[in-house]
Amino acid sequence: MARKVFEANIQELHNDLIRMGSIVEKQISDCIDALVTQNTKKAENIIINDDIVDIMEREIENKAIKLIAMQQPLAIDLRNIFTTTKIVTDLERMADHAVDVAKITLRLKNEKYIKQLINIPIMGKIVVRMIKDALDAYVAGDVETAYAVCKRDDEVDKIYKEVFKELLDLMIENQNTINQATQLLFICKWLERIADHTTNICEWTIYLVTGEKTNLNE
Repeated sequence: MARKVFEANIQELHNDLIRMGSIVEKQISDCIDALVTQNTKKAENIIINDDIVDIMEREIENKAIKLIAMQQPLAIDLRNIFTTTKIVTDLERMADHAVDVAKITLRLKNEKYIKQLINIPIMGKIVVRMIKDALDAYVAGDVETAYAVCKRDDEVDKIYKEVFKELLDLMIENQNTINQATQLLFICKWLERIADHTTNICEWTIYLVTGEKTNLNE
């Protein structure tokens, strides 16, 4: 009976993580949409909703600590709990970057963009899809999908380099673009970092299933 209760608590931990992941996924999708459309209301909501993510992270971590302290987890249970706490940390940091993007959206709300935003939304779509697939891989314990998601990080890196060069050229040609171009470069860097955190999630999924820690962020 005690084991069934413990397993139910572990499942609740997983469910909490998935709910948190869904919120973070939406935050990132919304922050890109808010940027492109200069939707200040949506940007403000992203900043406000960050508290929800922070609270969920603390609640999940507290549940994990109680499970370890009050039960007698097996090795696989400890791996489960440990993995969950690592993933929620990555999710929280991803949500922080969504807030960073939202703040720049508010900062640029009265400015006409120096160029049409094409590559940044493409990066955003790739990253959001990576998050969804990474969480699906976690739920299913699907190592093959986890590896496949990590490979998409290369696409994000490639676009980041292209945008970096493009914005750098704009700044060299016209010094009046420097402030906004710099802000857009920050956004690209944050999207690249979100992709890295998603890769971390895949690494933890692989660890959960195989017991082996791999580094796929190189």
